[in-house]
Amino acid sequence: MPASNRVPKSARIHLLSQRLSNQIAAGEVVERPASVVKELLENSLDAGADRIDIELEKGGIKLIRIRDNGVGVEKEDLPLALNRHATSKIKVLDDLEKVVSLGFRGEALASISSVSRLTMISRTPEASEAWKVETEGLNMDATISPAPHPQGTNVEVRDLFFNTPARRKFLRTEQTEYKRIDEIIKRLALSRFDVGFNVQHNQRAVHRYERADSESEIIRRVSQICGSAFMDNTVSIDMEANGVRLWGWVSLPTFSRSQADLQHFYVNGRAIRDKLVSHAIKQAYRDVLYHGRHPAFVLYLELGPTLVDVNVHPTKHEVRFRDGRLVHDFLFSALHRSLADVRPADSLDPALPSDAIAESPDNYRQSPMRYSGSGSGSHSNMLSRDRIQNQLQAFSEFNAPASGIQPSFQNDEDDEMPPLGYAMAQLHGIYILAQNAHGLVIVDMHAAHERITYEYMKAAMSDDGIKTQPLLVPVALAVSEGEADCAQEHQQTLEQLGLALERIGPESISIRQVPVILKSADVEQLVRDVLSDFLEHGSSDRIESRRDEILSTMACHGSVRANRHLTIPEMNALLRDMERTERSGQCNHGRPTWTQMSLSELDKLFLRGK
Repeated sequence: MPASNRVPKSARIHLLSQRLSNQIAAGEVVERPASVVKELLENSLDAGADRIDIELEKGGIKLIRIRDNGVGVEKEDLPLALNRHATSKIKVLDDLEKVVSLGFRGEALASISSVSRLTMISRTPEASEAWKVETEGLNMDATISPAPHPQGTNVEVRDLFFNTPARRKFLRTEQTEYKRIDEIIKRLALSRFDVGFNVQHNQRAVHRYERADSESEIIRRVSQICGSAFMDNTVSIDMEANGVRLWGWVSLPTFSRSQADLQHFYVNGRAIRDKLVSHAIKQAYRDVLYHGRHPAFVLYLELGPTLVDVNVHPTKHEVRFRDGRLVHDFLFSALHRSLADVRPADSLDPALPSDAIAESPDNYRQSPMRYSGSGSGSHSNMLSRDRIQNQLQAFSEFNAPASGIQPSFQNDEDDEMPPLGYAMAQLHGIYILAQNAHGLVIVDMHAAHERITYEYMKAAMSDDGIKTQPLLVPVALAVSEGEADCAQEHQQTLEQLGLALERIGPESISIRQVPVILKSADVEQLVRDVLSDFLEHGSSDRIESRRDEILSTMACHGSVRANRHLTIPEMNALLRDMERTERSGQCNHGRPTWTQMSLSELDKLFLRGK
C-alpha cells in the first residue's frame, strides 16, 4: 500500500465541531438551492400556513427568502430550531409509524445554517413582538434579538455554500437551479390547494397561485401548473375501496408524452416516486400506449398513516406500503377501469347521459361484430359461444346483410343521434366521414376495427379461461434460491396463470405446463420474467401481456384493411361498435381511431361570419 494511504499510528479519535458535523449532515438534505426551498416550504406547510411568499435571487444561490403566516416559533424555542435533532413533530418512537407532517428531520435548519448565512424571524399569535435568531462561530452559537414581523415565520438564506467551495462548484447555471426550484414549488402547489403561493425571482413576479377551495378553483390551479391542454385531455378519477382512496386526473392515451415529465403522484399529500406505483400505472396503460410513450397524471392516494412508511429515504421521495399488493392492485384496477370506461360520448359531451348511447334505428345493416346490451357491460356477457369461436377463427371482413337504408339527417340536433353520428362517405378507402350533432367525425376504419376485434378476442379468451398444455418433456430451469422459493410459494397462483412449476432442487425448478397460446414463446425467459415480477411486485402480468400481444397481432391481421370498400350500413355498424367498445379511442398500438371537427372549426376554415 502506498505510504500516502496509510493511517498514522498516532491518529486519535476526537469530536467534530458543531459546524463541521452539521456541514456533513447537510450533505444528506442540502444538495442545491432546490433542496433548501423544499425543506423550508415543508416547514411552512407543517406550521399551518395558508399563504407563502417565496423570493429568490440568482436561482436561489444568492438569496432564498420564505415568508409564511403559520403558527410561528416561540422565543424560547428559536435556538433549538437551529439545533440538530430538534423537532416539534415527533416525541416518541411510535410517532415515526404514523407521520402525517411533511418534515420531521431535526437537522434540516441546522444543516442549512451551517452552509449559508441564515436568519430566521418568527412570531406566534400570542406574542407581542417577533424575534430573530442567527448562528455564528464554529459551535454555531445562536443569538436572539427582537425584530418587526407579523404572525408567522420568515427564513432568509443568503450565499449558499459560501463556506464550502467544493460544494458550490457543483452547482449548475442560475437558470438550471431556478428550474429545479420551480419544479419543487409546482409539486407542492399541486399537493396543497388550500395554500396560496407567490413566487418572485430576481425581483420579478413569476407565479401567483391563489388559494383554491372550490372544484373550479382547483381545476384552474392544475391548469396553471400542468397546462390547459392537460386538463382538456384527462379523465377524472375518484375511487375508494378497503380504506384506500385514489382521486385526481389521468391523461387520455392520445395525450401521451415522449418523456415522463408530467407525472405527479402523492401519498397522503407527499410527492413520491415509487416503483410499485409506477408499475401499476404502466400496467394500466399497457393496452393503449405504444412503446416509448408516457402517460401524464396528477394523482392523490389517501390511506391510513400506519399503512405507509415515509421514512425509508432521507429526502422522503420513496415510501414503503405495509400491503404493497393491495395498493398495486387497487391502483391498477382503478386506472384500468377509468380508461376503459371512456366512450366517444364522454369525449364529445361530458354531460351526455350514458343511456344516450342507445341502439340506433333498425334501418341500417348489422355486421357480424354487433352485439346487444349497454356500453358498460362485459363483452363476455354479450356474445354467444358460437359467435366467439367464429370471431377468433375468422375476423377478416364484414359480412353485412344485403338490405338496409341510409339514415336521414333531417335534424342533426336530435337527442337520438348517436355520439359518433351517421356515416356519409368513405375517403380513399381509409377514413369514414360521419356527421354528428357537433359537426364532422373522421374515423380511421382499420384502427377502429382493430381495437374492436382485439377487445372481442380478449373477452372471448377470458370467458373461456386460460387453456393449458402439458409439456411432453418437462423443462428443467436453473434459478436462484430466491426464485425457487418464490415459485414454490406462489405455485397455486402460477397454476391459475397456466404455468405449472415444480421445485426439483434448492436452485432448480421444472416447467411442466404452459398456456396453449404461448406454446411457441420462449418459455424459459417467460418463467424468469414472471418470477422476477413476483419477487419485486408480488404479482405478474407477463402471461396476460404476452397473450394480449399475440391477440393484438391476430386482431391487426383480422381487421378490415385499407382500400376495403364498405357500404354505408357497414360503416354505421362500425361506428355503433366503437361507441360500445372499451378503449375504442385508440387502436392496439396507441394511435387515435377517430377525431372530431366542430362546426365552428369548419366555419373558421372557410372564414364564415367574417
